[in-house]
This record gives sequence, structure tokens and C-alpha cells, in this order.
Amino acid sequence: MSEGQFADTAMMRLYYHDSGHDCGRAAASDRLPVVLLHGGGPGASAWSNFGKNFPVFAARFRTLMPDQPGFGESAAEPFSDNYFSHAARALASLLDHLSLGRVHLVGNSLGGGTAVRFALDYPDRAGKLVLMGPGGLSLNVLAADPTEGVRRLAEFAAPPGPSKEKLAAFLRTLVFRQDLITDELVDERYAVASRPDRIAAMASLGMSFYDPATAQDGMLWRDVHRLRNQVLLIWGREDRVNPLDGALVALKQIRKAQLHVFGGCGHWAQLEKFDEFNALVLAFLEEGTR
Repeated sequence: MSEGQFADTAMMRLYYHDSGHDCGRAAASDRLPVVLLHGGGPGASAWSNFGKNFPVFAARFRTLMPDQPGFGESAAEPFSDNYFSHAARALASLLDHLSLGRVHLVGNSLGGGTAVRFALDYPDRAGKLVLMGPGGLSLNVLAADPTEGVRRLAEFAAPPGPSKEKLAAFLRTLVFRQDLITDELVDERYAVASRPDRIAAMASLGMSFYDPATAQDGMLWRDVHRLRNQVLLIWGREDRVNPLDGALVALKQIRKAQLHVFGGCGHWAQLEKFDEFNALVLAFLEEGTR
């Protein structure tokens, strides 16, 4: 894993990776930076989701990869508003800290929800959006709720408490290729996920989507008709967390949306379809000058 760094922003302390300005021809002034926003789940972090993709993107764009609030090495604190709103404000504070204005956003699952909320709340700062099985935007039309992945996620911290077995069961719902869930991955994520501060953060995150006072800001599907960004929706046909039928409302609601579906793929398209994913997303981001 490459070394990241901490930013003490005006809002909170965030840990992030930054390819900086030395990224070959991507340093051209007509290219916006790209922010990779990881998904949720026990032990998630920017590096665990996008670590392998990071150097590929960094070769073409200045690329930022933050640990979202409550994940990785970023600060964990109770969320008084909906998590997507909290995380979007945290991202804005990081961009302010780095003196960056407008950026492209690539978000997986929870990170997709953060990307959408950021684009809605800070429309002048969001360029193109790439959303992979995004949370909050995925509205299941045919699949049951909660989905298998969401049920396994909820079971992780339920009595009698976390275990590696529960974590492995959840992680296996994220992929079509089961060989990606190794003992090393489970051990690595469990070391973080079992920390008391991270368990508390996950509980607070979950409540932000169930508390009537904050849940409505997480229902992104109600507001995405306001987006004017170019949006690439990416789904795995075998996604067991946010199933493919969840793309239908988003595809209808977002004015400038297109959908790409990978067969033989679950919730982690960036890993299961590594080369195809990178080529698809980079071509989408590079189309035009900005």
C-alpha cells in the first residue's frame, strides 16, 4: 500500500492519497482532477476499494483517493445528519484544504451516494460522475429489500458481535468471482472493522438512513432529476448488494445518463473487470477537454 497523508480540514481530519501534479500528460490544465470515493462495509477504505486502480488513473489525471468519514484512517465521529450529506461536506472541506475547485467523481456503492449528494449540494464543483452500484440512488424495482448484501452487512455487528466469519460472509456477497475474497483480505479488513470506534461509526452511519430526521437526505433517487452532469452508471449483472434493477429509476431520472452492465460481475466492477473498467471510465472522463 502506498503512503497517504492526513489533512486537518476546517471540518475534520481526513486521510487521503494524492497523485499530486506529477502525473505525465495528465498535468495538462484542461483536465480536472479525479476523486475516487470508496464503498462502505466493515473495514472499507480508499485503498481496499481502489488501490489497484489508483496508479492507472494517476497516469492520466491528478487523482485523489480519500478515506471517507468513519472509514480507514479518517476521523470517526457520530453523524448528526445523513451520512451522504456529512461525507459530501467532508469532501468539500478536503478540496478547500487542497485549493481545488471542480473535480470529476468516481464513486462505488456508498461512495456513489456521496458523489451524487456532492453534485447536488455543490453543483459548480462537480464535473462528470461515474457511479458504480451507487447507494441512495439505487431503488430496487424487482429485487427484495433488504438485499442479501445489506442483510449480511447488518449481521456483522449484531449480537454476539463481530467475527471474521461474518465479515467473510458479507464480503462474498460483493463479488461474482469468489477467489477475490482471500483470508488475507478478511484479516486486513477485520483488523480495522473490529475497532470500537469503527463499530460505533458504522452504527451511526446506519442510523442516519433510518432516523426520520435524516433519512430523507439519503433518498437521492428523489432529487437526481436536478443533475445536469454527464453520468456513467456502471453495474454488475450479478450484484447482490444493489441489484441491477436498481439502475432503472436512475437511468430514467438523470437527464445525461448512460448505463454499462458487466456480466459475470458483482458489486466490485473496479476489481472484477479491472482492465475493462479502467478503459471504460478513463475514456468517459477524457471525452472532451473537461
